[in-house]
Amino acid sequence: MKIKLGCIADDFTGATDLANNLVRSGMRVVQTIGVPTAPLAADVDAVVVALKSRTIPAAEAIAQSLDALKWLQAQGAQHIYFKYCSTFDSTPEGNIGPVTEALMDALDTDFTIATPAFPDNGRNVFKGYLFAGNVLLNESGMQNHPLTPMQDANLVRVMQAQTQRPVGLIDYKTVAQGETAIRERIAALRAEGVGVAVVDATSNEDLHRLGPALKDMPLVTAGSGVAIGLPANFGLTPSLQASQLPAARGLQAVISGSCSLATNAQVAHFKASGRPAWAIAPASLMHGNTHAVVQQVLAWAAPLLQSGPVLVYSTAEPEAVKAVQTQLGVAEAGALVEQALAAVARGLVDQGVQQLVVAGGETSGACVQALGIAQLQIGPQIDPGVPWCHAPSDTGGVHITLKSGNFGTEDFFSKAFTVLA
Repeated sequence: MKIKLGCIADDFTGATDLANNLVRSGMRVVQTIGVPTAPLAADVDAVVVALKSRTIPAAEAIAQSLDALKWLQAQGAQHIYFKYCSTFDSTPEGNIGPVTEALMDALDTDFTIATPAFPDNGRNVFKGYLFAGNVLLNESGMQNHPLTPMQDANLVRVMQAQTQRPVGLIDYKTVAQGETAIRERIAALRAEGVGVAVVDATSNEDLHRLGPALKDMPLVTAGSGVAIGLPANFGLTPSLQASQLPAARGLQAVISGSCSLATNAQVAHFKASGRPAWAIAPASLMHGNTHAVVQQVLAWAAPLLQSGPVLVYSTAEPEAVKAVQTQLGVAEAGALVEQALAAVARGLVDQGVQQLVVAGGETSGACVQALGIAQLQIGPQIDPGVPWCHAPSDTGGVHITLKSGNFGTEDFFSKAFTVLA
């Protein structure tokens, strides 16, 4: 059983985002949580290996990514896709550049592309600059990201700071001319010794024009947007069968750890709708109090779940996040919150929750690991980049959606359950 496309994602929400776009374009996709220890059992077109490697030390991210590559190659994958966030968030040390170069070395390829463009979610690359909505990335709120603040929207500069190979640009004029022009530009850049090319894209049409030009490329690095143009290279077309999941049942809950502008608005919308919500203050978890706080939250939620979804969140404004980080340190504050939210997720599922929305990449990773989920089947889209998934288990399984902090409309938390129903 050979898969057509092997994908490595640097966080769990990003993995489902990528898988979602592949499914929408006709691929049957399974997402694994971490690198599997056994051969693939499912008959699918693509596998997305979800790592939690975006913010760990670069050497560890490289090691995990190379392990994922070896497993995917053992499943027959001829083409590899390294997926990172559509906000390209990273630090001057990595991890996007170092992992890209390690994969290039392992695949013995001298050239690849890099583009986080995802127009459906307002992520456009123009003249090498990344826009989030109508503003440059560094004016979008991402400059306040607690772990990977983005101060520069010029992706050629950002990527060059992380890589040894020269970085170039395939601009919008070239992309607009289609496959032949893109291939000619790639050949010219390679002749100049360029190893990585940032690619402009401001529409889905650009991504569909780019897709055929990548057909023979061993490694593609991108956000999830490029995925919409790749399944056609394998002769696949969109179909409803690719996204079918088992019927949903059980209680409903939302766990939110992201502090993005979008998630703050989603939390506010859910609370304004009159549904019950509990805020976990990071400072309350200090001095070994996590277990007590978790038990308090679960006792609060138990009688409320019968009448609809509840929300448990640590989402906060940037100023509040910085205050806690000053007190505890960035890593310690993040780890405390992740551990608490993951324990709440585990407790809610034990109470009968079988439909779970999780917001935030780091939070999603912690929750999925706490729930012991090893594999996800990818289902229908809720909003661009965010599908429902199903994790099988002896008790009938859990429907779960892992939402990137920046994604989704204001009513996402309520709308998600309606889509599943």
